[in-house]
Amino acid sequence: MTDLRPVGYVIGLLTAVLGLAMVAPLLFDLFDGNGEWKTFLQAGVITVIFGGTMAVACTNRETRGLTIRQSFILTTGVWVTLPLFGAIPFLMGEPNLRLVDAVFEAMSGMTTTGATVIEGLEFHSYGMLLWRGILQWLGGLGIVIVAMIFLPVMRVGGMQFFQSEGFDTLGKALPRALDIAKGLLNIYVGLTILCGFAYMITGMDGRNALVHAFTTMATGGFSTSDASFAAFAGPPQYVAVVFMILASIPFIRMLQFFQGDPEPIWKDQQVRGYLLWISIATALVVVYRMIRLDHYGEYAFRETLFNIVSIFSGTGFGDGDILAYGPFAFAVFFCVGAIGGCSGSTGCSIKIFRYQIMLRAISAQIRRLLSPHRVVPVRYEGRPVSEGVMNSIMLLFTCFILTFGLMIVALSLTGLSFFASVTGAWTAVFNIGPAFGPEVAASGALSNFPDAAKWLMSLGMLLGRLEIVSCLVLLVPRFWAD
Repeated sequence: MTDLRPVGYVIGLLTAVLGLAMVAPLLFDLFDGNGEWKTFLQAGVITVIFGGTMAVACTNRETRGLTIRQSFILTTGVWVTLPLFGAIPFLMGEPNLRLVDAVFEAMSGMTTTGATVIEGLEFHSYGMLLWRGILQWLGGLGIVIVAMIFLPVMRVGGMQFFQSEGFDTLGKALPRALDIAKGLLNIYVGLTILCGFAYMITGMDGRNALVHAFTTMATGGFSTSDASFAAFAGPPQYVAVVFMILASIPFIRMLQFFQGDPEPIWKDQQVRGYLLWISIATALVVVYRMIRLDHYGEYAFRETLFNIVSIFSGTGFGDGDILAYGPFAFAVFFCVGAIGGCSGSTGCSIKIFRYQIMLRAISAQIRRLLSPHRVVPVRYEGRPVSEGVMNSIMLLFTCFILTFGLMIVALSLTGLSFFASVTGAWTAVFNIGPAFGPEVAASGALSNFPDAAKWLMSLGMLLGRLEIVSCLVLLVPRFWAD
């Protein structure tokens, strides 16, 4: 029988840390004289007590590390547990959400999706706005660690190709995993601080800069305004573009860069491909807007670049109505959202390296058809791609497409219009943020969606963030067999 004590111990500790994080919004609301500080105090006490008790109850003095089975359980368990406790402040105090809305908001935060059910953000307490930013920041950090330490060893979605870079960190090498996690944390914190200062230099006040630094580096997209980044148009958008890109390239490359080795980041095919595809997508939309809408000048370029990077990285900040750009431009946005950023980053969706490998595999297969006796290996970054990696990538592609399709059907059955169902499934499964359709409020909030649709989207956000396979494997009876 699987020993769940190590899993419970880690989940308990992380839950307690989440409770301690509620001190920050508590202090801001207390300083502002806003009575909502009591909500964070009560929620924090409940969360810390539960997490601490769970950690103590599951204390395991063995230090052999986690097994593969325990890692799968832990990965899903964390992203189920933390949103439930992260939802408590939304339930107990402002904005007094119902259970379905509170869980939706917290799940959107922890999975760094960015979809929201809250309207009138400017009129809510700063503590609540900060809490939403903290949820995304913690979720972004968590997914980087999972992508670099757990997914390669769990062999999810071809991530085993990067196992040597993610460092063989489970089992006997667990102390090494802690060293890597510490290095990634330092980079993440450092870039968040730089982002916040850059926002202030370009015109944001300190409080808005703090929240947006959290949500930018998490590629999350929660904002302090219903208008999202349209409320901060101008130089802050260029800052956002730079840091959204940094947040969606491999953090291990930035760690190597800051350790004095810049060569890996310049040669990384993911990074080069990501920047190239951003450039192509931006150019296509800019030219299309010039031809169709006569949109010229710096503003049109900045707005297009900002929205392309925001959707491509899965951040989901908005500036204006991208539907107004026309059908071709929206198709470009839709496609880049389904591609996503680089592996080992806070970026979401399928990830660009999988598309690169699949395109190489298609090219190799075409050459084999033309020359049946020719040996055409699939190579990536100079290394051969094994059959196991290819099978994992194909499985993940299949799971994403099937989940996306099933989610569209399920959302349609809740009563949503077809367009809202498609974009709702798109934003949830690929963790992008915005949705479109007649049911979407003018502010972009999904408060008018049926409760069943919100539960389904919460599930979709969870599956998409953890790359689907790591969750679905828990439903296989053989997984639990000794």
